[in-house]
Amino acid sequence: LMVWLRRCTHYLFIVVVAVNSTLLTINAGDYIFYTDWAWTSYTVFSISQTLMLIVGACYYLTFTGVPGTATYYALIMTVYTWIAKGAWFALGYPYDFIVTPVWLPSAMLLDLVYWATKKNKHSLILFGGVLVGMSLPLFNMVNLITVADPLETAFKYPRPTLPPYMTPIEPQVGKFYNSPVALGAGAGAVLACTFAALGCKLNTWTYRWMA
Repeated sequence: LMVWLRRCTHYLFIVVVAVNSTLLTINAGDYIFYTDWAWTSYTVFSISQTLMLIVGACYYLTFTGVPGTATYYALIMTVYTWIAKGAWFALGYPYDFIVTPVWLPSAMLLDLVYWATKKNKHSLILFGGVLVGMSLPLFNMVNLITVADPLETAFKYPRPTLPPYMTPIEPQVGKFYNSPVALGAGAGAVLACTFAALGCKLNTWTYRWMA
């Protein structure tokens, strides 16, 4: 009974984290409605994707102990997001592209670190966290490139009037050297280590709850 209880908790966590990853990434790269603050949203989405990917991937990776499961987890995220975006497109939401599988190469790096360090959890947190945090904002730029013409689409599908608290603020030109990739990678590299540790810790907690 305890084995099955533990397994069910494990699968529940995988579903919850993967679904939340999808919710956070559903607009990642969709700059159609973010033409006023595309760089800002790009940075925020890059960081949110990095953190959601690494917490779930590390949990899955350390739970199974099999290098390769982080990439499998990224595949789950990708498929979930394709389904969700496909549904939005079917409902008339003006997507002119479907999100590219940007999580896969970062997850592969995570698997590589876990394998290369002979399943050392602390190396996974430190090295894996830095690699995922620094690489994903770079890969996420592919999403931005796949938007054909965000300005044209924004005029074709005008946004409803936004309430004052939602009104976009003009970005400061030149701030952070005007590089959302560098900003996302810098913040991601620091934060991803923390979330990698959380993903590993979730394993310990799962066993303790089920004990």
